[in-house]
Amino acid sequence: MNAFRQVPRTSWLGHAAWPVLVSAALLLQSSPARAQSSPSAALDEDDVEAEAGNVPTSVEQGQTPLDEAFGPRDRAAWIRETRRKAFEDTKYNVQLRTFYLDRDKYDDTESTAWALGGSAGLKTGYFRERFALGATGYTSQRLYGPDDKDGTLLLKPGQEGYTVLCEVYGEFLFNQDTRLTFGRFGIDTPYVNRNDARMTPNTFQAIALQGLYGGDDGKPAWHVGAGYFDQIKERNSDEFVSMAKDAGAPDGVKRGVYTLGANYKSGNLTAGAIGYHSNDILNIFYTEAKYAIPLTDALKLQLGLQYTDQKSTGDNLLRGADFDSDQWGGKAELGYKGALFTTAYTRAGGGTNMQNPWSGYPGYTSVQVEDFNRDGESAWMLRATYAFQSVKGASIYALYVDGSDPDSPTEYAKDEYNFNIQWTVPEGVLKGLMLRLRYAHVEQKDPQRSDLDDLRILVFYDPPSL
Repeated sequence: MNAFRQVPRTSWLGHAAWPVLVSAALLLQSSPARAQSSPSAALDEDDVEAEAGNVPTSVEQGQTPLDEAFGPRDRAAWIRETRRKAFEDTKYNVQLRTFYLDRDKYDDTESTAWALGGSAGLKTGYFRERFALGATGYTSQRLYGPDDKDGTLLLKPGQEGYTVLCEVYGEFLFNQDTRLTFGRFGIDTPYVNRNDARMTPNTFQAIALQGLYGGDDGKPAWHVGAGYFDQIKERNSDEFVSMAKDAGAPDGVKRGVYTLGANYKSGNLTAGAIGYHSNDILNIFYTEAKYAIPLTDALKLQLGLQYTDQKSTGDNLLRGADFDSDQWGGKAELGYKGALFTTAYTRAGGGTNMQNPWSGYPGYTSVQVEDFNRDGESAWMLRATYAFQSVKGASIYALYVDGSDPDSPTEYAKDEYNFNIQWTVPEGVLKGLMLRLRYAHVEQKDPQRSDLDDLRILVFYDPPSL
């Protein structure tokens, strides 16, 4: 293991083309770059392939599966990261972003903005092979955004731009297998993560211990992590606030979040669990397991199961009363060369809606707009993804989610359709450029048959020379 102007529903594509062209022109005037990396952002070869669009995936933007938590999935990537030397191996990271989002909502109001920004930062190698430092600044500035069309989360409330130092941290190596990170930084776990699906990610004021044990020469491996998260900077904010306040607790309530988890990988099996506890606020338990079955050299079946339990704790300061909820889900994926076909099912219950105040939602049927995690709601998803073999770095997917009526008599069933096309340029003069178009249509089965349309155009540029 993450916004722009009014567009009539009847002709959104024609009106939306100009932000792509202008954005590309703005970005191509800069020198080429690498995406901002945070303390746990080292990638193995499979990660790089997936980000370039060569390996199809069904993981939604902003989600973190459990097997991608606690740093790099691969032992070799972990070792490469920990062996960098002080100033001589300092990594400088720059990413330019422009993002257009237009959402026509169920009540016929609209949220629109177009922003330009990005990030710049560095992480040193390890002084005396023990201690490293890092820092990252982010900015998001308005190019277009009428005051009466706020709410895209690309800008601060009021359609205001912002600049913020999101990451200032230190990292201490106890040994080759274990490291401690402290300060302000980004991290990825299922229910505390960057949720990097707008201009800037969530980051946290925290202390986190991460370890990778085993994994040499294909042997079984354990990823483990533990931490305390005191404050969060939300995606469209320039301030760090208490984790309790961000979850919705009354003013003046300050509580952090303790977390402890582990993930085990052996051959084609991965399984793990993680817990999050905030005194008097919320307790979350999450577990997930996946098993891959190679059918032929080119054909592979992967099965996944997940379960979340959430409940109030202590003095019930979040809602003033006890609550308990849960959701379980299953997923099956069939991969053949560049194609991936996915079906998934989830069911939520327990008396209240599920919550994810500090992350993207990890449910298998959580997609571009809806999470399908309301009390009593079940959902089926069908998804097809294809990574083009003839155009390296290009991929496309479409999906459909069929949701049921939740238990609340004032809420209604929803169906969602998504379409996504993306090209990440892997080589040549445009290397590091990513173009992405996302479109979602949601039908709500209320008496008025209201619907929602969500259009997003993203242009990112990671200079490869840094």
